[in-house]
Amino acid sequence: MSLMVSVSGIRGIVGQSLTPEVVVEFARAYGTLLGGGRVVLGRDSRPSGEMFSCAAAAGLVSAGCEVTQLGIVMTPALGHAIREGRYSGGMNVTASHNPGAWNGLKLLDELGLAPDPQRAARVAEIRAAGSYRQVRAGFRPLRHDDLAGERHAEAVAGLVEVDVAALRGMRVVLDSVNGAGCLDTPAFLASLGCEVIHVNGEPSGEFAHEPEPLAENLMQLCEAVVRHKAAVGFAQDPDADRLALVDERGQFIGEEYTLALATRSVLSRRRGPVAANLSTSRMIDDIAREYGVPVIRTPVGEAHVARAMLASGCVIGGEGNGGVIDPRVSPVRDSLSAMSQVLQLMAATGKRVSELVASIPRYAGLKKKFGCDRTRIDAALKAVAGEAARRGARVDASDGIRIDSADGWVLIRASNTEPIVRVMAEARNDKTCESLVADICSVAGL
Repeated sequence: MSLMVSVSGIRGIVGQSLTPEVVVEFARAYGTLLGGGRVVLGRDSRPSGEMFSCAAAAGLVSAGCEVTQLGIVMTPALGHAIREGRYSGGMNVTASHNPGAWNGLKLLDELGLAPDPQRAARVAEIRAAGSYRQVRAGFRPLRHDDLAGERHAEAVAGLVEVDVAALRGMRVVLDSVNGAGCLDTPAFLASLGCEVIHVNGEPSGEFAHEPEPLAENLMQLCEAVVRHKAAVGFAQDPDADRLALVDERGQFIGEEYTLALATRSVLSRRRGPVAANLSTSRMIDDIAREYGVPVIRTPVGEAHVARAMLASGCVIGGEGNGGVIDPRVSPVRDSLSAMSQVLQLMAATGKRVSELVASIPRYAGLKKKFGCDRTRIDAALKAVAGEAARRGARVDASDGIRIDSADGWVLIRASNTEPIVRVMAEARNDKTCESLVADICSVAGL
């Protein structure tokens, strides 16, 4: 399995494509790009994380950086720490939602957001050329900060804008999948008045189920919501930047609804532009239309969304994979901000999750993925682009190929985080979705 290098960071199989030597090289390259400076370093709970964190620290220090280690920490907490402490940048040792055999690095810049594509490419170039900044004296000792996660949680709680008295005693089931969210999320929810039932709450990195927060991986959470008569179920991924929801009936309602409900929550109190990537549901457009605000569409990847939010003054944004960005906290997807917005909407309206979902126009969606090498992916995209041009279709080629029509939309693109090509579609009904996906897969030769 080859190493995955993209705007989403670096990911690989532990002991195969990702080794301590590789991590040292990328850390030295990033430290070189930063010209030294003060850097924060965190990790998720994977067993290989401590080893790779040591390697990353060595690489950063060798390039002249002053490194503050945060230990096991959520990626959004690291982003908040950069902004709060005015660091030059940061690095989190995590493979996010990838399975346990993987690990990786997420890079954050001085604004607390993922580097833009040009900067990410420059890190890879420095590493490939071996043109590292090398400090030979005056190395600065490692620093430690064990409270960054707590301060992040306090910052999110401090931005609550509604009376949360209705949440007092509300039962919530939280599945942190034995990841970084285990440490500070229960106290955060309790600070809003919730009674928390925590499953998979030990930060062991030995994931109790596949870590991506999809329906097929969250049966335990769905059953726990019903068994404990909870109002809502929350599922985090290992670095806690994404959030999936389960309603009070124990029904998985889909990652797309996380951003949709958060958007409605924010716009009901504060109007302003919204940003979302090309693969995010049209539900966002419907909600934004209700409040008379625009939606800015970007390529997939939180770096693209976050930069569009900063440029356009967006009040909320994110991705349809359960990633919500509240720019007041940090320009990183943040499961705590997502939880806060959903709970505030419940408190303000007095409605259950299923009722809030029912109030949003519903679309059918279909997502498929195919293992592909780069050559095959390129050939598939070229074939789709050629056929779309022949048909005179409305195309957005800023990230893969997205084709829009009155019936719906379909997108084919290479993943930033795995050696796969993703095909996804959305329409008013399942039959149209299936037709859109079948057509594009046929053209692409998948």
